[in-house]
Amino acid sequence: MSTETKPQIDIDRSAGDFRYEMDYAYDAGVGLTEATIDYISDVKGDPDWVRAFRKEGYRKFLEKPMPTNWATKDLDNIVFENIRYYLAQGQQASRSWDDVPAEMKETFERLGIPEQERKFLAGVEAQFDSEAAYSNIKAAVGEQGVIFVGSTDGLKEHPELFKKWFGKVIPSGDNKFSALNSAVFSGGSFIYVPPGVKVKHPLQAYFRINAQNFGQFERTLIIADEGAEVTYMEGCTAPKFETATLHSAVVELVAMKGAKIQYITVQNWSSNVFNLVTKRGLAHEDAEIKWIDCNIGSRLTMKYPGVVMKGKGARGEVVSIALAGDGQHQDTGAKMIHAADNTTSNIISKSISLGTGRSTYRGMVHVPKHLKGCKNNTECDALLINSHSRTDTYPAISVRGQGNAVQHEASVSQISSEQIFYMQQRGLSEAAAMSLAVNGFVNDLVQQFPMEYSVELKRLIDLEMEGSVG
Repeated sequence: MSTETKPQIDIDRSAGDFRYEMDYAYDAGVGLTEATIDYISDVKGDPDWVRAFRKEGYRKFLEKPMPTNWATKDLDNIVFENIRYYLAQGQQASRSWDDVPAEMKETFERLGIPEQERKFLAGVEAQFDSEAAYSNIKAAVGEQGVIFVGSTDGLKEHPELFKKWFGKVIPSGDNKFSALNSAVFSGGSFIYVPPGVKVKHPLQAYFRINAQNFGQFERTLIIADEGAEVTYMEGCTAPKFETATLHSAVVELVAMKGAKIQYITVQNWSSNVFNLVTKRGLAHEDAEIKWIDCNIGSRLTMKYPGVVMKGKGARGEVVSIALAGDGQHQDTGAKMIHAADNTTSNIISKSISLGTGRSTYRGMVHVPKHLKGCKNNTECDALLINSHSRTDTYPAISVRGQGNAVQHEASVSQISSEQIFYMQQRGLSEAAAMSLAVNGFVNDLVQQFPMEYSVELKRLIDLEMEGSVG
């Protein structure tokens, strides 16, 4: 592989399993009270409407019960009183890599962030715990009028544009964890692409958890104006701690008429992370929103990217891969809400369960009776590596009225001992044979990832398979 196509993010899990002792300039302490909210607002210099938004989110968080319709009791292991909700060394993201604090710089250099910015990306943001440590966009992209900053800077520098869409796609009371994010959000990305501008290279953010007993609550808002196009990629890691770590982000996408947004996630959280994320896009007339989601690692992931197709001819797509290893539960899926005629949605989900791992597909497709010409395709395929692993599928499809079409396909398969034996007779080890079978299972989806990610995904699968045999 040439240096031009070297992966932006090395998602070998061992690469992220390190941490530094930090002296934080800003620390909200342990536990969540209204005083915690005030501390965060004071430190960040929030305007009154943001402080009120946080307080409302806090009230809704307290009112809402822990979800019971999600298929796990593992959420009971989250002790909100033990979590640290805000930690930061500084409030201003550095524009120059040389100005990033030494410990943060070494963290991101070990993960390959600055090097890849120079080689491939149009812009990079790197978040360390609660705040962005580094944020930069290439001059040529900035000259097109593209805005790519952290959410804190987006709020301060572009308040009218930020306020117009913030919290409009995902209201704070959408669920208990979106309410929690609304109360304590910090970090994340703010992106605006002007009408007709097509960003040729991806924008990337990288989210790093360094502290123990910590909660990361970034908030990302991406707006593509009429006819604009943008690809955004995010990566996530954290070191492995003995105690639980919480990651609860909110991501809102807005694609105006004829715009296209592609949002790519490759998560590689350590096995102590509860990853509870709300992601949704709003697609106007002839717009397209596509989520490409790879869920590897974490103790528990609950993530269901969605698209509300508000305008005629809008298109929504979710392509996801989930790999659940020993003691892990990947509860993932998609939500497609058709709200206009001639809208199209596509869901393709593949999961792999190995050891005692459990994967769950949870999807929702809704087409009301007054619409016409709407189409949905849903495909859910699961692969079980052994008899101890588990997979479940919970599709909820509601299609009413005349002139709409939907199709749903699901399959569950298991790697057979005969298949493995056959490949071993050709000189492959058991781990290599299993890796080959799994890579063949996900190959059609992996091809939709950028080359820089697809190579790393295949390598990570190889590593997982090495640990699953014997």
